[in-house]
Amino acid sequence: MEVIVDQDKCTAGGLCVMAAPEVFDQRDEDGIVVLLDANPPAGHHEAVRGAVMICPAAAIRLKEDR
Repeated sequence: MEVIVDQDKCTAGGLCVMAAPEVFDQRDEDGIVVLLDANPPAGHHEAVRGAVMICPAAAIRLKEDR
């Protein structure tokens, strides 16, 4: 899995951080998403998929391994 974030779309809601704090963080100055791990281990995949689903700005995409 590869995680891709679009900081320009991010509305700083922080839902991704709550869903997958090992993968996402927020910038202190404005709350915009910061990607901590673009290729998270399998144990985090379910949480990352949840973050994608709840992102109000659709600022997170995934490339799934096939």
